[in-house]
Amino acid sequence: MAIAQAVSVDEFALLDAAGQAELVRRGEISAVELVEAAIARIERLNPLLNAVVIREYERALDAARRAIPAGPFTGVPYLLKDLAVEWEGVRFTEGSRFLCENVSNHDQELTVRLRRAGLVLLGKTNTPEFGALPTCASALFGVTRNPWDTSRTPGGSSGGSAAAVASGMVPMAYGNDAGGSIRYPASCCALFGLKPTRARLPFGPEYGDVFSGLAVEHALTRSVRDSAVLLDATAGPGLGDPYWAPPPARPFAAEVGAEPGRLRIAFSTRPPDDQPVHPDCVAAVQDAARLCSGLGHDVSERDLPGIDERVGEAINTMFGAAVAWIVAYWVRKLGREPKPDELEPHTWAWAEAGSRISAAAYLLAVEDIQRFGRTVARFFTEVDLWLTPTLGQPPLPLAEAAGSASFVAFPLWVANATGNPAMSVPLFWNAEGLPIGVHFLGRFGDEATLLRLASQLEAARPWSVRFPVLAGETPARLTAPAAPPARAASR
Repeated sequence: MAIAQAVSVDEFALLDAAGQAELVRRGEISAVELVEAAIARIERLNPLLNAVVIREYERALDAARRAIPAGPFTGVPYLLKDLAVEWEGVRFTEGSRFLCENVSNHDQELTVRLRRAGLVLLGKTNTPEFGALPTCASALFGVTRNPWDTSRTPGGSSGGSAAAVASGMVPMAYGNDAGGSIRYPASCCALFGLKPTRARLPFGPEYGDVFSGLAVEHALTRSVRDSAVLLDATAGPGLGDPYWAPPPARPFAAEVGAEPGRLRIAFSTRPPDDQPVHPDCVAAVQDAARLCSGLGHDVSERDLPGIDERVGEAINTMFGAAVAWIVAYWVRKLGREPKPDELEPHTWAWAEAGSRISAAAYLLAVEDIQRFGRTVARFFTEVDLWLTPTLGQPPLPLAEAAGSASFVAFPLWVANATGNPAMSVPLFWNAEGLPIGVHFLGRFGDEATLLRLASQLEAARPWSVRFPVLAGETPARLTAPAAPPARAASR
């Protein structure tokens, strides 16, 4: 392949998406060369990581050779997660053997918007069956490994996307989040993971209100600016959406580098369910609290009110019903029931339990969650952000990740239940060299404050200077990236 002399295949991996797009705009590289470089890196690293499970290289190269829309990411390669987001003519399995031969017959609205932003779709990443586990493994496609330590989980359910981005296969990739599935893998893989406000992005044309608003879409990125610019390119209601998020006061990209002011940041390292929290995860929050205080913010220790047994039961009811709905949806779509070996045991168990939930019980659960949301809204009249560990443990060994309750000790589902935006920020590594994210919950509709703080933290404690070095790579090349051409201008 013809790669520009100034930038090698591996050096592309060190640039964020905005940096890669800048090279295309300046004529230093072509979209075809960017895509070829991404393909080369996937082919070299995927046998080790198993992040990309559906490859569409010829489609990608054909798209790169054509006139690509002049968007903020023109020519940049991108991967979709094989869950919820549809791509016409491409296999769509949601990690299930029940759907192993299923092919999408339409594009999701988000897929259209991603292409309009100039992104070139390369394929799809691994996910657990129907996204229902906090790790990334399925009977259909196998286990995805963490680039920082291949014996450990990359987190779930967007773990395939996280492993692809963390290893530099692509600079960012699609994720979705109904209970932490963008933020878990962001923590495990040292990435920035923003969960937007409820209904910030559309689920149409197939879906409207997924899990009563618990689920949202966005991406895992290496830089804050990529997340903000991508959100500008994809946010906004779709035709016929049942409701939508409050529009931002200005573009999200304008918040990157903007002065956040003196924020009131509450923090807690005490989980509400008495699950143990690893000392490294506690240390990560304490370190972040000191950093925020040093940056001039008002930091105090305080628990989030309102998390009680009734709220926990409501979440369990809604998730159980959600799994039953997913199976029922595909039964209706495919016109047949799954065979015993076409769903994994945990899916069968949750679907059967969910099918026994009455309509009245489900609506009571929704009511309890909405009441809790009002409690959280009152809390955010007194503080601007709530800081906690993202996870209760560092990235776990693969054999332990799916069944460890303490791994997900902190209630990331709070953001999904209330609709509030939240983010996992990669500020801490433990003595074993494993990344540990910290989690900030914001007020409803206020991604702006999160992005301002995130970019301030990124400037104070740059995380992209650390890069996982995998088999056959040169540490000197891949541990200290130079700033991409456009980075200085964005600050």
